[in-house]
Amino acid sequence: MSELKSVIASTKSGAVRVDLPMPFGWFQVLYSAELAVGESQPLSYFGSDLVIFRTESGLVKVLDAYCPHMGAHLGYGIRDQAGGGSRVVGESIVCPFHGWAFNGDGECTDIPYADKMPPRVARCEKVTLSWPVREANQCVYVWYHPQGVQPLYEPPLIEEASPENDAWGELKIYEWDIDTHPQEIGENAVDAAHFRFVHGTPQVPEPTVMRFEDHCRFGLLESEMDTPRGRVKGRIENSSVGAGLSVVRFSGICETVLMANLTPVEDGLTRAKYAFIQRADAGASASRVGQAIIDDIRQQMEEDRIIWARKRYLEKPMLCDGDGPFAKFRRWYGQFLISDTAND
Repeated sequence: MSELKSVIASTKSGAVRVDLPMPFGWFQVLYSAELAVGESQPLSYFGSDLVIFRTESGLVKVLDAYCPHMGAHLGYGIRDQAGGGSRVVGESIVCPFHGWAFNGDGECTDIPYADKMPPRVARCEKVTLSWPVREANQCVYVWYHPQGVQPLYEPPLIEEASPENDAWGELKIYEWDIDTHPQEIGENAVDAAHFRFVHGTPQVPEPTVMRFEDHCRFGLLESEMDTPRGRVKGRIENSSVGAGLSVVRFSGICETVLMANLTPVEDGLTRAKYAFIQRADAGASASRVGQAIIDDIRQQMEEDRIIWARKRYLEKPMLCDGDGPFAKFRRWYGQFLISDTAND
């Protein structure tokens, strides 16, 4: 009885619901189409204020938001740039406060009114933090590591999402802000039982394959489905690269690819960016079925959000034999959870 009282007291104590460090890895911050050549924007991810810009040569760069000169935010322009980001000139972004310019490596490339450059500028040193960036799959990814470690792996290349792949249509994009840690969302990949009770499926699906290898995870669900065309074999392939990037491939009725990416905004807040891709040559009937698949997944997200935004992470959950391989998932995911020792 005293143990039960202790549990109840801790539940009411106002403790953090999910006491886990922010994961490291590659995370999506934008879609490529959201950032034009010569444009800059403010970003807020990983508990940090950032600025993203696309240079005149087309490269995407990300820096810490605040100018090292006198602290102005580089993501907000003034005068003819009011309502947008700061000016981008050539390969550099220009501070709206005093006109200092910085390239994507964090070096100061111009101080228009200075006759003698500050020593670090004169030595071409990096004077502000630049963040590793990759652009692929019509997405912009940023590498985050709390200790400043450089990328340990690369984002996946998704053939169906290549802008040169005419066989697949345009991205259908949806986004949610979810009040939880990314791990809590990711655990759905191994939680088959919740599909019946949260989403109302007639049975608990049984995974055919579940693999955890280095920074990658792969799962496969196969089931027979009754359709107007008769009985077909459906497949759902679910793969993850790191803590932030996932691809789900649905086949059997209407081929659909889902890029389901999770990015930490700050402690306890995750942004889910979902982009669906379906075949460009699908007929009207297949398009209706395809949209029904998308709508069903969107509905599932709305249902899951109710749980995620209110549940508490239990380090040692009371599991039964019908639950999924949560321990394996947590051991795999745990490699991406490192405390920021600089702040400990």
